[in-house]
Amino acid sequence: MHFAYWRKKMKSPKFVITVLIVITIVVLYARTSASEPRIELDAKRGIYEQDIPDAAAGGLSTQDLYHEIEKLKAKIHELEKGRKVYPRVPILNYKDRKRILITGGAGFVGSHLTDKLMMQGHEVYVVDNFFTGRKKNVEHWIGHDNFELIHADIVNPLFIEVDQIYHLASPASPPNYMYNPVKTLKTNTIGTINMLGLAKRCRARLLLASTSEVYGDPEVHPQTEDYWGHVNPIGPRSCYDEGKRAAEALCYAYKKQESVEIRVARIFNTFGPRMHMNDGRVVSNFILQALQNQPITIYGQGEQTRSFQYVSDLVDGLIALMNSNYSLPVNLGNPDEYTISQFAEEILKRVGGSSKIIHKESPIDDPKKRKPDITLAKNILNWQPKVKVMNGVDKTIEYFREELRYSNLLPNNQV
Repeated sequence: MHFAYWRKKMKSPKFVITVLIVITIVVLYARTSASEPRIELDAKRGIYEQDIPDAAAGGLSTQDLYHEIEKLKAKIHELEKGRKVYPRVPILNYKDRKRILITGGAGFVGSHLTDKLMMQGHEVYVVDNFFTGRKKNVEHWIGHDNFELIHADIVNPLFIEVDQIYHLASPASPPNYMYNPVKTLKTNTIGTINMLGLAKRCRARLLLASTSEVYGDPEVHPQTEDYWGHVNPIGPRSCYDEGKRAAEALCYAYKKQESVEIRVARIFNTFGPRMHMNDGRVVSNFILQALQNQPITIYGQGEQTRSFQYVSDLVDGLIALMNSNYSLPVNLGNPDEYTISQFAEEILKRVGGSSKIIHKESPIDDPKKRKPDITLAKNILNWQPKVKVMNGVDKTIEYFREELRYSNLLPNNQV
């Protein structure tokens, strides 16, 4: 047997207790065989005909031994009742199995990516500082042989051995990245330098989760990868927009100077289960407001457009890009375009309730249009979204409904 097989067996409580039972029986038999007469066991009734104390063993009798074995069996049964059950994952050979690091892996997108890579049989290391990520998103993998959760901040260097790095760490919603703009910039610059340094040392491939925000408030519609963008470098959103632009520049500097293999995904608006309830994004805001019968808030006149993709489509695109031979930026998004007003009305129609739509002042530098051109992703990665937007919205509504029910925040008419 391979060493890995026995190492895995030694972690099983049932295996360990069985070995202890066998050792106990052998030791007691050796002690009693020299001094005790032969004891006949009634196999049908499961009891001993003789109960002769063993003076050499401190008075322990064969009947006592029988009771000890029964206690150990009961203990095994109790341990198995509380044993964690994991999804069945394939066992890959050492050539196909990769050691994969996901920064921000306990977050919304990162946790779904973790699920996909675990189900493919890879070893996954999740690093998160839990600013916006949650242990709940990955708790179903904690304790699995192929999974490790590391509570750390990538602004500090990380020393592990990996084959691939999905660099997702960064607050991604405006309220979160504006809450601490200096920290947002540090994560996207110093954190990216640390991950590129790790990739250089390990000769690993790094995928940067960039953003459509690098295009700013675009003057080209739809946005292609060769568009340089229209960004306010000192506005309230610049900590994120310029942070991601700097991260892209760092990736290509390391590629040119240090020959680090890099991939860059420009991610457009994404939604789905595990979104944080208070992240301030359009989809989560509208669904939560509708479920709680609160006014649905639209900033501006609602004529600005957005394109939304479901999280499973994004995960497929990230994995396809990581494993491709293409090193220039690639848009990953759904080209189905909605005005904010249209989207709010669709969600209200699906949720029901008594919410009304209200309008507030538009935030500074809010993009007027946002739609990806995914021709490159189709041609290079053979990728395009599969989940229709409103089908994904229905799944997300059910997720938030359960979250509110769990928190006792769901109104009676929505239960």
